[in-house]
Amino acid sequence: MNETLWILFALVDLCMVLAVYRFFGKVGLFGLMVFNLLLCNIQVLKTVELFGLTTTLGNVLYASVFLATDLLSEFYGKKEAQKGVLLGFVSLLMMVGYMQIALYFQPASDDFAQPHLMALFGFMPRIAMASMAAYLVSQMHDVWAFHAIRERTGGKWLWLRNNASTMVSQFLDSAIFCTIAFWGMFPINVFWEILLSTYIIKVVVAALDTPFIYLAKRIFQKEGDALEHA
Repeated sequence: MNETLWILFALVDLCMVLAVYRFFGKVGLFGLMVFNLLLCNIQVLKTVELFGLTTTLGNVLYASVFLATDLLSEFYGKKEAQKGVLLGFVSLLMMVGYMQIALYFQPASDDFAQPHLMALFGFMPRIAMASMAAYLVSQMHDVWAFHAIRERTGGKWLWLRNNASTMVSQFLDSAIFCTIAFWGMFPINVFWEILLSTYIIKVVVAALDTPFIYLAKRIFQKEGDALEHA
């Protein structure tokens, strides 16, 4: 059940990236990056079994953030992609700060939400610190690597810059995030299993997104979206 649901979730999420871009353009990609980033930092608190491996939920949503970043890079250039990365970072920082303030409010006597919010967001500072560090390093590397490969290949081999930049960046992301977020919280064998399985899952989604970026280039570039390559 988990594997089937995961595959369907990945395909739906990648389709939604294109749908949002189709209807809202560049602004839609910015919004989607923020939405997926915030949501995956809640989903990451849940561990699941996939293909015999223990991994964190949220990898699908986070992997599609890389697709959105690559679309911004391909269609609008390095500066716009970096702007999207920074927007996601600021949004995550604001969410952490605002939710910590919310937890300090004294709940009403008939309130039922406080314990659940504490369970989710009381742990959030460590998760958020890990996520923000991993996100900023990996996404900035992704943008840099994407354009470095693009320049060296003369704009050819979209599949190479899409996959190579994302897969290396996601290794950086997984290593930084898991070390900060989970080191000391799980037995060492479980920690390594989470790190490796998290990276494997992200690589699979990164491979899945290749047809989607080609489809986007085929459809949207023909429609005349402004191409402002840096």
